[in-house]
Amino acid sequence: MTAHPAARSLARLALVGLVAAGLGGCWGPREGILATGSSEPALAQGEPTLLVATTRRPVAGGQKPWFSGERGRGLSFARARMAGPSDSLVQRVTSVVTGDWSVARVDTPQSERAAETFAETAVGKDVLLYVHGYRETFETAAVSAMELSRGIGFRGATGLFTWPSGGATFDYAYDRESALWSRDALEDLLTALARSPSGGRVHVVAHSMGSFLTIETLRNVRAAGGEAAMAKIASVTLASPDVDIDQFVRAVERLGPDARKITVITSVNDRALELSRRLAGGVARAGAADREKLAGLEALGVRIADASEFGSGLINHDLFLTNPEVKAVVKRAVERAG
Repeated sequence: MTAHPAARSLARLALVGLVAAGLGGCWGPREGILATGSSEPALAQGEPTLLVATTRRPVAGGQKPWFSGERGRGLSFARARMAGPSDSLVQRVTSVVTGDWSVARVDTPQSERAAETFAETAVGKDVLLYVHGYRETFETAAVSAMELSRGIGFRGATGLFTWPSGGATFDYAYDRESALWSRDALEDLLTALARSPSGGRVHVVAHSMGSFLTIETLRNVRAAGGEAAMAKIASVTLASPDVDIDQFVRAVERLGPDARKITVITSVNDRALELSRRLAGGVARAGAADREKLAGLEALGVRIADASEFGSGLINHDLFLTNPEVKAVVKRAVERAG
């Protein structure tokens, strides 16, 4: 029996709501985010500094939330000064609800030579570049970047590439288009880092829809600049990639030997990607594909880290931030690259 149109509409709304709750796994308070490294990110002078490259539109007046979910005129660079965890009892209790990190202030963004300035600011340092996923605000993405960096004890410059996510439940389509719209800007940033005279190397960590943006950009970088353009990209970790598995395999094929730099964190228990698959007409997502599909990636040199056994929650979409064993996968990928 055919369902009434109104019932089908309600079902779609419910499904999208569940997708939003799952795919927005980076934006809420998290448990188990503990910094294990003691070093300060590059440029920290009393307060940790996050290097920000963004295609978001800056908020007028330079006030919180600093960058909106709207698209800017191009790539901008800014330094975000982060407020870290406190040892006080009040702060420890508060952090259970709000998270350990927050953005204290953001320096005035600059749009001229944004990619080059980012690279020049990080000169002499390795760079950990985080690319966030769906339904993220600037601040939640910044917090995730700092949590990730401290969680793996990274000792270089911590960077964030943040694209114009609408940050709302029904913005999935807008977010996907905005991610693709940001490919050229991310390519410019990676190219600037590749051309920098610094000896530093780049470690990219992308989550969910950010993996879609990242793999498509790397494909362009490789096509335009060959091995030389990819030389400084030491490792690429794609956590729960929300990417059509067939499209993902095709993109990896185009990377040639650079595919060996990629680690993919997957989980068959990722409920967010299961819902994303349903929205995509039943096509499996790379972050939740079966072993047969993943074997094709391994044949190309990609490392697969199956986190299924660690997914005991309802959604299991951001295990790379919340689970110590899965977080260690990111750490090993960075250390393996040297």
